[in-house]
Amino acid sequence: MTDTVLDRFLRYVVIDTQSDPRSPSQPSTEKQKDLGRVLVEELLAIGITDAHLDEHGYVYATVPTTTTKNNVPVICFCSHMDTAPDFTGTNVKPQIIENYRGGDITLVGDRSQVIRVSDHPELDRQVGNDIVTSDGTTLLGADDKAGLAEIMTAAKFLIDNPDIKHGAIRILFTPDEEIGRGVDKVDIAKLGADFGYTVDGETAGHIEDETFSADGIEIFIRGVAMHPGFAIGKMENAIKIAGNIVARLPKELTPETTAGRDGFIHPTDIRGSMDKAQISLIIRDFTEKGLLEKEELLEDIVKAVMTKFPGSTYSLEVKQQYRNMKGVLDQHPEIMENAIEAIHRAGMLPVRGSIRGGTDGSRLSYMGLPCPNIFAGGHAFHSPLEWISRQDMDRAVTTLVELAKLWEERA
Repeated sequence: MTDTVLDRFLRYVVIDTQSDPRSPSQPSTEKQKDLGRVLVEELLAIGITDAHLDEHGYVYATVPTTTTKNNVPVICFCSHMDTAPDFTGTNVKPQIIENYRGGDITLVGDRSQVIRVSDHPELDRQVGNDIVTSDGTTLLGADDKAGLAEIMTAAKFLIDNPDIKHGAIRILFTPDEEIGRGVDKVDIAKLGADFGYTVDGETAGHIEDETFSADGIEIFIRGVAMHPGFAIGKMENAIKIAGNIVARLPKELTPETTAGRDGFIHPTDIRGSMDKAQISLIIRDFTEKGLLEKEELLEDIVKAVMTKFPGSTYSLEVKQQYRNMKGVLDQHPEIMENAIEAIHRAGMLPVRGSIRGGTDGSRLSYMGLPCPNIFAGGHAFHSPLEWISRQDMDRAVTTLVELAKLWEERA
């Protein structure tokens, strides 16, 4: 077994761990446990004696304290094992471009897939680095197997260097983050951490203390079924009703037309038959008020469409997914202060920002574990154009080690 962050990353990405939003089980796919078992084996091999995989697919482990201080907070490093359902993660073939010379990158497995500098300006800062991509037929899995590799490598470094003073560090690897269920079964008491950091961000040097607030919406439509040969004046096709609703969603409130702090309404699935149909949507906004306004707007659209189909009925269900973690993190400014200093010590300019999305940290923060998000270094997540550099993964490892030292120094 080799121990560089790149070696670990390449081992992990070839294990298919795609999660499934339609599965009711926990984890949603058993194959996520395949990676969990590999991670436990590696943790035990580096000398972490309590590493284990539980029945829900979570990996727990502890890097023991090396300090004589008794007031050092226990911190948690967290990343997720699953990859997104948006694009296949089966049979990943990672490609390494050593000493990248600049310019667009054509992916060898599907030459229509091109990582263009015009779309990925961060590539201009990677000249001379080693770039990892997929072959273009799958996603790469840097989201979030880069985070896994970085936490594992930092843990190995701390175990091998007991002269580095730090408090106890809890490691948590989660399944099903990509489908919003990443911390459903986390045992916070068992985890036993005071503060945490998800390692699940993008550009090197970035740290985020704010996310969207998020809800999921399910609209169920019951139409009027009728033999199509005798349907005049009687049939109310549920598929067409669903199509009418989606067609009336405001074009200025879509992911593809919003940026910055703008929220959106986004249909993620539509299915049905003549007599019944279902629309799945997600709603995102940085404020509770904005979230509620969009939900009310959506139901107004549904009601307006349904007036044209008097024989049909609908129901609308809202499920809370996660909330903006900033309200919790602002109560603990030292969490961000230490992260910013750790990034400085790792040789980067810290960039503090917001995520147009969520992490396990969004929900962990409201479960009693305040948890901002540190960069993992990947780009173009959830797509075949995903890429990451070895050097940015190394910087993430250094940041985690410096974080562990800082919490001990400042205790």
